[in-house]
Amino acid sequence: MILPKRQTATGLAVLNWMNLAMPAASMATSTARSALVSTPGDVAAIPTWDIQSTAKITIDPATLSKPGTMQGSEGMSSWYHIPVSRCTIMGCLLEAGIYDDTHLFFSDHMAAIDQRQFQVPWFYRSEFFLNANATPNTHYLLETNGVTSSADIFINGQQIADRFEQVGAYGGYVYEVTDAVGEDNAIVVRAYPTDYDRDFGLGFVDWNPYPPDNGTGVWRNVTMRQTGSVAIESTSVMTAFSGSSQEVDEPVSGTVTIQVTVRNLENTSPVHLDMAAIVKRDNGTEEQVVKLVLPAPSTSPIKLMAGHAIQLTLETEISAPAVWWPRQWGNQPLYQAHLRVFAGGHLSDTVSMTFGFRQVTAEVGSSGDILFEINRRPFQVLGAGLNPDLFLRWDEARFTNEALYALDMGLNTLRLEGKLEQPELYAVADRLGIMVLAGWECCDKWETWSHNNNLEQPVIAWTDADYATANASMRHEAAMMQAHPSMLCFMIGSDYWPDDRATALYMARLADAGWQAPVVSSGARIGFPLALGPAGMKMTGPYDWVPPRYWYDVVPPDDHIRHGAAFGFGSELSSGAGTPEVSSLCRFLSEADLDDLWRAPDKGLYHMSTASSSFHNRSIYNTALWKRYGPLTSLENYVMLAQMADYEATRSEFEAFEAYWTPDKDDSRPATGMVYWMLNAAWPALHWALFDYYLLPGGAYFGVKAAASRLEHVVYDYVRHSAVIVNRSIDRGGLRSVHSELLDGSGQILATKTTRHGALNSIPNTSQVALDNILGVAELTEVVLLKLTLTDEDTSKNLSRSVYWLGPGDDALDWDASTWFCTPTITYTSFSGLDTLAPANVIVELQKATDDGCHNITLENQSDVPAVFVHLRLVDAADADVTPVYWSDNYVTLWPREILQLALEEMPQSGAVSQGAAIHMSGMNVAAAVVSLCTFGMTLAKSNVEEMALF
Repeated sequence: MILPKRQTATGLAVLNWMNLAMPAASMATSTARSALVSTPGDVAAIPTWDIQSTAKITIDPATLSKPGTMQGSEGMSSWYHIPVSRCTIMGCLLEAGIYDDTHLFFSDHMAAIDQRQFQVPWFYRSEFFLNANATPNTHYLLETNGVTSSADIFINGQQIADRFEQVGAYGGYVYEVTDAVGEDNAIVVRAYPTDYDRDFGLGFVDWNPYPPDNGTGVWRNVTMRQTGSVAIESTSVMTAFSGSSQEVDEPVSGTVTIQVTVRNLENTSPVHLDMAAIVKRDNGTEEQVVKLVLPAPSTSPIKLMAGHAIQLTLETEISAPAVWWPRQWGNQPLYQAHLRVFAGGHLSDTVSMTFGFRQVTAEVGSSGDILFEINRRPFQVLGAGLNPDLFLRWDEARFTNEALYALDMGLNTLRLEGKLEQPELYAVADRLGIMVLAGWECCDKWETWSHNNNLEQPVIAWTDADYATANASMRHEAAMMQAHPSMLCFMIGSDYWPDDRATALYMARLADAGWQAPVVSSGARIGFPLALGPAGMKMTGPYDWVPPRYWYDVVPPDDHIRHGAAFGFGSELSSGAGTPEVSSLCRFLSEADLDDLWRAPDKGLYHMSTASSSFHNRSIYNTALWKRYGPLTSLENYVMLAQMADYEATRSEFEAFEAYWTPDKDDSRPATGMVYWMLNAAWPALHWALFDYYLLPGGAYFGVKAAASRLEHVVYDYVRHSAVIVNRSIDRGGLRSVHSELLDGSGQILATKTTRHGALNSIPNTSQVALDNILGVAELTEVVLLKLTLTDEDTSKNLSRSVYWLGPGDDALDWDASTWFCTPTITYTSFSGLDTLAPANVIVELQKATDDGCHNITLENQSDVPAVFVHLRLVDAADADVTPVYWSDNYVTLWPREILQLALEEMPQSGAVSQGAAIHMSGMNVAAAVVSLCTFGMTLAKSNVEEMALF
């Protein structure tokens, strides 16, 4: 429902419309004394701000909002000048150079910030110019996209909205300000402090320290839009395929339906409006006119009375539309819809939207687990939780690299748990082909339900005003996300489901937006609103370290007995991995902090979770590291073993869910999906990130990549000692062979096993056991290495190679003692034998770049013993890590005399590899060495490790 105009205290109209939230990249820009907007349909962000605490300003906001006011005695000298269009208070102060995040993020420096300065409102002020020669029917609309957590807004001395109208981090509203603006204008936003328990903000729970300002401020763009008499209020694009399920890859035709609501902004006179629209491919081809479906008994042009709105529908058929797929399954063709509205024969407003042809459905099956389908193909979610910048600073290039990292690891989904970021994020996801699982956040105002037992009781119950804020938030975010083909689902709850009243309004606003993706009530199975039914997801942990066998121990497949093991859909689970490399640790930890990291295994650490969290220390993780790998001797030794532990932990988690992905079998609970907690870190952190804050991938990253980056792969089941073929494609298959080889530390082969020729057929989008029992691994007395290879029998091409290290003893779990965050390990396997491995002599050869931008690197183990966990690190001339960096593989283990080829990939527009000056090499039993790149791209002579300069 589109709400009608209502009057503020100043008499200015406020339009509660679905905000279109145009990306900054598509907005008009403003230069000195040029109009911020100048033609109908123009949208531009307020480009810069001056900010200051209200505690330091004596002028009232109405006066402050008059153009030229700050040229007086007080002036702007005490204000902070911010050359960006959106930033929280802390983000602004960092932008202004008042704080420096390198200093803030070092050790515990951020704790020293005086938070009292953020306990009062702050002013955001800007001046802008509009066209004095605008036509009489010109209208100006001020659009907010959310101010955290509430704000008063003034323009040219008049109050446009108060804090009870402009409220909520996602409270996007449109205010008609035509009567308030002139040629010279000033706007003032007074942003009020955020209280996570009482306000609809963006909280981090215990992921990391809260930002000192609690994320308060203009964190999304405030924009000005110019229209004629008729303005577009909302636009939705819906698509549908025609043809049978067998034709979804190349459907015969597709339907595009555009719903658009327009309003006559004139107070007294009706207007006659008409509309024109075209749809075309994003590459400029296949342009097609969209026909307007007129509501009976209307004729064109349509007469629209003063102040009234009407919803119009436009439809067209697209012959053989190009289908949008997730990256692992196909291409990402996009379409654009361009709409123009005319009033009295003159252009009045325009809007453009990008969309794609894809279909997403979800069903909760008989086992109670949700299963997604994309374009009618079962889709196993392999995802991770996306963490925004601690100060909500948006950097499109950085997010693009983070998303590329996710794809490089083989992930297909990003979960946004209440941190819905900026409109540009969804456009990047569309282009790259990564799905987005969005939704509201847990553990604060968003979930203060009487049935939420995790919050302090009694909870602060929602008021009528809170429901109105939630309603506006859902309207705004649904409109922003609706057309994006990357949208997998929206979760209207996280840890807990919303009450029936909130559920009804959320569902109504999603329906208003033309929402076509599934809607899920929460990420847990503890309850649900009647209107939606069970969510089909589990949130039973773990979040801290568990051994690899945890994920494979699926019998019985009961959430209360085997918790997070590989069955069902785990909405957030983690093995607590994510230790940065030494080079990164030294950037944010003091010498004392570094000592504590490995000498004080139970000590609480500032760069872990908050002090009140169960994850403030690394005690569980460190206990396992000590007991499995033996006594630690140095920081470097600790970090090397942590990388091994992280690699092993993340690989087993992802591989187990892949191995139990059996969507066509009825005799078990398939592993329909998982979201790793988390993908990245909001600041330099010591856990829960698959790559560190500086974009340097470590053991956790390459463990996931080993598990998920190949469409066909063979994995080791730690419980059944079997080898399982995983086929994540939708179009690859055929005869395959699996070979297992067990090697001891001296290089002796202990056992081998190969599948019978012609007996194994790889089936798309499923998993199956290839070897029931791998010889020699059931009862080990020493540390051994297991290599599994998958080969295409028709072409003899190697499709997959994986190496596991296995030890004597067993990682035994006490399932009965499980908590929400961990299942205790009561006995541990031993890898202490890795310390006694004989040194391996490894040769490195670098070759010139190939046509596709890859730089080939050949490793040759010239020893009779294995070279274990060999790590390569690209550095620049200052010996600093080059990031982002994309290795085809890393932390690799070579068999005796084995040659292994790796690739260092140059991602488009990255330029990172060209900055490289040397490659550092290290390993468990490989001498640390440096290989100079000299002029990268030239073929270098083979270099013996023993002849290289050591660290």
